Amino acid sequence: MNKDAQEPLLLDHEYDGIHELDNKLPRWWVWLFWGCNLFGLVYLCYYHVFATGDLKEHGQMKAEYLREMKVGDAIKQRAIAEFEARMDTLEPSTDPAVLAEGRANYTTLCAPCHREDGGGLVGPNLTDDYWIHGAKFADNLRIIWNGVPDKGMVTWRGVLKPSTIHAVGSYIHTMRGAQLATPGKPREDQAPKDTGPSIFE
Repeated sequence: MNKDAQEPLLLDHEYDGIHELDNKLPRWWVWLFWGCNLFGLVYLCYYHVFATGDLKEHGQMKAEYLREMKVGDAIKQRAIAEFEARMDTLEPSTDPAVLAEGRANYTTLCAPCHREDGGGLVGPNLTDDYWIHGAKFADNLRIIWNGVPDKGMVTWRGVLKPSTIHAVGSYIHTMRGAQLATPGKPREDQAPKDTGPSIFE
């Protein structure tokens, strides 16, 4: 390397008439390079040589991950237990922000089975006055929470936060008695009407 700042930065050799420049690296880059090397050495000794950190004992970041998961699961289980204890006393929210959140989640998660306006498709009509599993608000929350696997209603317990379940239930509560632009699914307690033979019969 040419160390004389006054000398040209051209190296002695050339190829095909092209001379190579000997540019000095910026001082900040050199310090960064050696700093990274030093960090890597300390990291190697701390985790792998002396096994001071959890990385060596449990492999990669598994120990830290398991610790955080344990804390997260405890928080989650506490929130679930609290929601289940309060479910029977909860009332539908009238807060516009909560209802907006409920509508957004309903549109994404519930509308494919219950129709966007609540008229019912695979799932029942949510706008009439007949509720298969109970008409109280707490009954609705419980159905969203536990689901009805036998009828294809998924369980949202542990998937959605309790506050989200409450928001969706509150939005569904606003659909009761709504006037639909197109007829909804018939009440579940009424037998389907006989429309005659199928065109395939």
